[in-house]
Parts: sequence; structure tokens; C-alpha cells
Amino acid sequence: MRGIYSVTGSFSVTAAQTLIQLKAGASSIIEVQRVWVTQSDVTTDDNMEIQILRNSTASTVTSFTPFPFEVGDQAALAVGGVAATGIDATVEGTPGNILVREGASVLAGFTWLPVPNEMIYVPPGGFLSLKSAVAITAATLVCGITFREIG
Repeated sequence: MRGIYSVTGSFSVTAAQTLIQLKAGASSIIEVQRVWVTQSDVTTDDNMEIQILRNSTASTVTSFTPFPFEVGDQAALAVGGVAATGIDATVEGTPGNILVREGASVLAGFTWLPVPNEMIYVPPGGFLSLKSAVAITAATLVCGITFREIG
């Protein structure tokens, strides 16, 4: 299926923070297909709380340009920017509704594959965040969101 994109990141985390932020394009809707958080460098377990939530204002993030799954697809309308689509927030935005909230083992990781009735849609210009909601033992988290653009 065309129009599928991904934003991924790998960075050190010790405090609660936004891991990935998506900002839908001005004329497109985002349909979230998959969300994951794993780690790459720890052997001692810890608990993490993962949230997928809407933000009413942007977090300040490191810009990340979503990449298409299929060669030749157009660039995503969810463009990268420090107050747009990006990873590894340094300043948190204003949180809104928490749509998914789950505990997970740092060693086992977290994967969210929505069933059709649980699909999350982000309206044009809206924000969606993947957040580690509690402080954890220092770990390099590897995370991502795969999404489809509609419109």
C-alpha cells in the first residue's frame, strides 16, 4: 500500500520525555499503523510506562523527516521540524488526551498494533506523541511509529 511512512529513533533516555512527535500535514490525516519501543544496551530490567497521546501544543524535538516504505513514493506531508515531526524532545508540549497507556518491561519492549476499532487518526495539523511517561534506568531506547497518510 502506498503512502506508508515511518519515523524512528535511537537515543539515551533516563527521564520521562516525548520520544517521537508527529505533526500531520495541513491537508492530510495520519492513520497510525504500528508503534514500538525497545532498547539496545541494558541487561537489567526496569518498568516503563508508554503513552500515545495527543498534544495541544508542540514539543521541541530534533527534526526527523519521515521516510517512505516504498521507493518512489512522494515525501510525507508530515514534514520534519523542531515544532513538527521529530524525535527526542528537549522541551515538552502541552499534553492532551492519553489514547494508549501501558506498562512494559524495558527488556521485553512495547509494541502496539491496533485492531481496526482502535485505529488512531490525527487530524490535519494535529499532533500525536509517543512518550516514556516515567523515569527509567539509563537505556538507549529504539522506537518508531509507522503511519499512513490519507488525503
